Parts: sequence; C-alpha cells; structure tokens
Amino acid sequence: MFNNILIVCHANICRSPMAEALFRANEQIRTRGIVVHSAGLHARDGHEADRVVTRLLAEQGIDISAHRSRLITAEMVQEAQLVLVMEERQIREVAEVDPSSRGKVHLLGKWLNVEIYDPYKQAESVYRGSAELVEQSVENWIKKIC
Repeated sequence: MFNNILIVCHANICRSPMAEALFRANEQIRTRGIVVHSAGLHARDGHEADRVVTRLLAEQGIDISAHRSRLITAEMVQEAQLVLVMEERQIREVAEVDPSSRGKVHLLGKWLNVEIYDPYKQAESVYRGSAELVEQSVENWIKKIC
C-alpha cells in the first residue's frame, strides 16, 4: 500500500495541485490516511494555484485557495512511495533530483496511456481538457491503490 504520494508537474500551479486536490477529496484516500502532496520541477515557492484551475475545482466543491507552490526536493521524492508526473520527460527530471527514484515514478495518465500537457495561459477549453484527463487519471490510480 502507498502511504505517501507525491504529484509533480512543471510549476505546481495547474496540473499537480489539481490532481492533489482530487486525490485528497476521495473518501478512500482520506479513510486510509494516505498523504498526498505536490511539487513542481521548476516551481517558485509560494505561488497560488492558477485562477482557472482554482475556479474549475470550485465548480466541483473543492477549495484549493490555500495551495502554495513548492519546488521539488530529493527529500520529498525519497519520502514518497509513489511519484506521479504529467509527462514522460518529467520521469527523467525527477531522476535528476533523486537518482534512486527509478521504479516509483509513473505517469499520472499511465492507465489511460496519456501524457497531460500544461494548460497554463491557454484557452479555458484547454484547461478543461487537462482537468478531465487529470480527473480520469486520478480515478484510475485510486482504483489501483485502494
């Protein structure tokens, strides 16, 4: 069983906070006490989640107003039992942060066989497409781990 899940994207303001919030909103995740957190490979600490992402999650009754971006660290990766990234290249980037991470880093969209590209500063329809993939991917991971 996984007790600590780290979700990673580029800046930790769009995709990874969305996935983190969706995992945390799941009853099975909460009941099992699974810690879910997120970080960015190129994040600047302390930024709020993207306003479009915040609004899309609010439409589902999920409040991420307290989210603040964090830069990934080797310690975060080492403590996590499962690391989920958005794009294939990010698997390699996580390995640069912590070379011992191989084997526990997977695509969030693994079970859909998709990469989830960054919607940042694009049309709302692109955000909604990414949000749909993130939601489906989170649901698939929950089925596998719970």
